[in-house]
Amino acid sequence: MTASPLSEITRALLAQRGWRVLKDRLFGWTMAVGGLAVISALLTLFLFLLWVIFPLFRSASLTPLKASAARAEPALHRSLNEYGDLEFVVTADGRYHFVDALTGAERDGGSLLAPGRGTLLPGLTGYRNHGVLALGLTDGRALLVTPTYRSTFVNNIPGVAASLSYPVGREPIQVLPVGTKLRALAAATTADSTTIAAVSDNDELTMAYLAPAGGLALDPDNAPLETTLMVLGRVAGPVTQVLVDPDQQELYTVTESGEVSFFDIRDKAAPRLVETTRVVPGGVTVTDVRWLAGGNSLLVGDSRGRVAQWFPARDQTNARHLTKVREFTALSAPISRIEPEYFRKGFVASDLTGQVALYHTTAERTLVVAATGLGELASLAISPRAAVLMATDAQGQTRRWAVSNRHPEVSWHSLWEKVWYEGRQQPEYIWQSSSASSDFEPKFSLTPLVFGTLKAAFYSLLFAIPIAVMGAIYTAYFMHATLRAFVKPSIEIMAALPTVILGFLAGLWLAPIIESHLLAVLSLTILLPLSVLLASLLWSLCPLRLRALLRPGHEVLLLVPLICVVLALAMGASQPLEELWFGGSLPHWLTQKFGFTYEQRNSLVVGIAMGFAVIPTIFSISEDAIFAVPGALTTGSLALGATPWQTLSRVVVLTASPGIFAAVMIGLGRAVGETMIVLMSTGNTPVMDFSIFQGFRALSANIAVEMPEAEVNSTHFRVLFLAAFVLFLTTFVFNSVAEVVRQRLRRRYGNL
Repeated sequence: MTASPLSEITRALLAQRGWRVLKDRLFGWTMAVGGLAVISALLTLFLFLLWVIFPLFRSASLTPLKASAARAEPALHRSLNEYGDLEFVVTADGRYHFVDALTGAERDGGSLLAPGRGTLLPGLTGYRNHGVLALGLTDGRALLVTPTYRSTFVNNIPGVAASLSYPVGREPIQVLPVGTKLRALAAATTADSTTIAAVSDNDELTMAYLAPAGGLALDPDNAPLETTLMVLGRVAGPVTQVLVDPDQQELYTVTESGEVSFFDIRDKAAPRLVETTRVVPGGVTVTDVRWLAGGNSLLVGDSRGRVAQWFPARDQTNARHLTKVREFTALSAPISRIEPEYFRKGFVASDLTGQVALYHTTAERTLVVAATGLGELASLAISPRAAVLMATDAQGQTRRWAVSNRHPEVSWHSLWEKVWYEGRQQPEYIWQSSSASSDFEPKFSLTPLVFGTLKAAFYSLLFAIPIAVMGAIYTAYFMHATLRAFVKPSIEIMAALPTVILGFLAGLWLAPIIESHLLAVLSLTILLPLSVLLASLLWSLCPLRLRALLRPGHEVLLLVPLICVVLALAMGASQPLEELWFGGSLPHWLTQKFGFTYEQRNSLVVGIAMGFAVIPTIFSISEDAIFAVPGALTTGSLALGATPWQTLSRVVVLTASPGIFAAVMIGLGRAVGETMIVLMSTGNTPVMDFSIFQGFRALSANIAVEMPEAEVNSTHFRVLFLAAFVLFLTTFVFNSVAEVVRQRLRRRYGNL
């Protein structure tokens, strides 16, 4: 029995349907796997960025280390070597020792003074300039010493060889008249000079300036030193401390009641008193004052348990005044000692109860507060790498801790808020990550970078959205099909142009042209729309016989030569008009007249260059959305009596609005993440100025510029990853908001 033709057809249809269902399922599975892969990749990137930046926000900690069983002898001074395993000790009898910090065994030592040549004064010692120790003698002299450490390898076993050097010679320097007692002493030395400041028991301030004869490098063993002794006069007293900055430009005297006298000693022949400032309220006493690393700021500890940072800030007349910048209040008992870190803007403070606290000034962070288990501390020392902390009390008990404090510079305040940096007039947002000096204060504010990113996106979209969206509307709704088939692919292929080429052209070709023809560029924003409107009006007034020469939808071709002519006329007339009206240069006139700063590579250049990079994306998606509006909606609207413009504005654009909005948001994401254009066509200056004539630095460009030179796992390195994380979140938020709004627009206008 043979099957009927009808059953064969049915069987074939069922087989075809089954194959179609299988293909639909395979396609669905493929799309699902692809979507999961994209989500997994994004999640992996998100977790990797978090893994890199997480250590930035890890709290500091103190881990107790094994201490020597032997009690430490009373000493005028204690300090640690780079790794914290060797201690330098100066005793009141004029001897020095290098002691193993773990076992208490003496490695080396000797006498600082020859027998009968004087006695060291207690309370006049301390590091003041990267390891230079000033020691006062009872006969009014001063001795400068520096412990030096050298790595050794004996039988392939690493070790440290310690020795003592004398920056200005072994013979003490007479800094006060013979028979006058010292009350306070400080010194600073560089490769070619040394300054020593001393205060006598009757508050007479004296300064000794030492330099080699003939202006040679400071070499006390080979070149004779010329000593200039100057008496600066009596100062407000009684003085308890005197300080000289490492650059030998500033001198301060401090009284217990809080009177700080600020001297300008840049001219060694004519030092002058700048001002006297009270740094604590009435009834409060100053307990310790130290230089912060770099010698630009004073750390003032008081009897309330507070430590304040002060430095000279310039006012509106460019005069310098000692200004209180910030205050730390983690300790409640009177401050006993302050010990700054050697190279970072952090410090350690202790109070009379034996508590210690770690701080960082720029970040305004109290990193850790811990009890030492000791009473009032006789000495406090931190190693140059800030890895080991040592405290000793009056009975000789010693405690040592390993300090874990990798990234103290980072806090919400230092990243996002205004910070008052050393030497600045006021709190500011600044990104300046590195410097040639080891005592540089890093400035890691991300705010100007985020501002620059949004500024670049704003000006690029301000240029791109009107051109792209209006062009898409005309191409999809008014342009003839044959012309559209040529125009649309031509614009879309612009997206394949490498952005490095656009950035190169913008920075080296477009920027000089805009600077020399700024009047033309600004006037074209008005001349081009007006000329197009005028040309459209004239075309509408032309006889029908003349208009019939062009096929409907091809009228736009007439605008091409018109735009070229207007552009040529504007560029040609720009420089003569600038000569006539603006003294030959509009940028210079704007600076003189309104104070605008004009940079050749500025936001205007970036807006035009990045606009050309964003236009193809916005145009293509918007044009597809408008062209996809069902023809029945358009013809129905026209049939009901609506004009083409009414149909466009009230039916077509509203129906296509989800796609247009998605196009704009994708263009925004493209602009936010752009790197090469903003890298090559701006000055990459992280300033917060909305002026279109100034440059900026974007997050992406900053990462591209600084990542190759960032030390791996350093604070700078991790902050750059944090910038990448912020950029990632910004684009994710923009895209998420765009999708939510697009879905709402689709639900609202999808049924038109």
